[in-house]
Amino acid sequence: MLNRYARAFFTRAITPIARFLLGLGVGPDTVTLLGTLGVCASAILLFPRGYMLGGTLAVTAFIFSDLLDGTMARMSGRTSKWGGFLDATLDRFGDAAIFGSLAYYFAVNHKIGMFLACMICLISGMVTSYARAKAESLGFRCDVGLVERGERLVGSLVSTGLDGLGVPFVQAVAFWALAAGSTVTVVQRMLYVRKQALALAAAGQGGLDAPGTPAQSAPPTGPAPAGPAPAANDQEAS
Repeated sequence: MLNRYARAFFTRAITPIARFLLGLGVGPDTVTLLGTLGVCASAILLFPRGYMLGGTLAVTAFIFSDLLDGTMARMSGRTSKWGGFLDATLDRFGDAAIFGSLAYYFAVNHKIGMFLACMICLISGMVTSYARAKAESLGFRCDVGLVERGERLVGSLVSTGLDGLGVPFVQAVAFWALAAGSTVTVVQRMLYVRKQALALAAAGQGGLDAPGTPAQSAPPTGPAPAGPAPAANDQEAS
């Protein structure tokens, strides 16, 4: 949800930066790779040592590359399925580094409740992204859910930064809310895809094939997507 409302604003803000980097000959794939490396390095080096505010600021700075590479791809006319695949794949590394580093900090400091909440966010977030990717590969729509990647990142990073400033309880509340919302999202997506599969089965089009057997390529029920799956570097399987 946050992706849909905030992306346009931030895209306008970073357009001059994108134009400058393209002028230097920097490609969008390079920005994607460097941004992911920056997110991973910042999270792994800072969060386990308890630098919550510093880690949040560093990670947030590199996360903006997720918008920058897509803007650069569109401006240069270099949008591609490869760019979308690379971006979505490397996003999983960044997410794992953030939540994994925080989970490690909570574990070694005997904050078991926070460790569990963080692990639920990590696991359910990965399953949420996989569910959408798998559903779309089978011809179903799966763009529903209470908590997507934008909510997970904003909620976790803002609350972690506030924790670094000494604000009590906010991190625990945010992480447990994200854990619950991410779990609900997984269930929402499973039910949404099953509803489409049942509709195909009722129409005799194989929507409930045996496990491991791809559904037939009949169009999914519900409103059709506006166009083909995004191919730019800013594609997200959130």
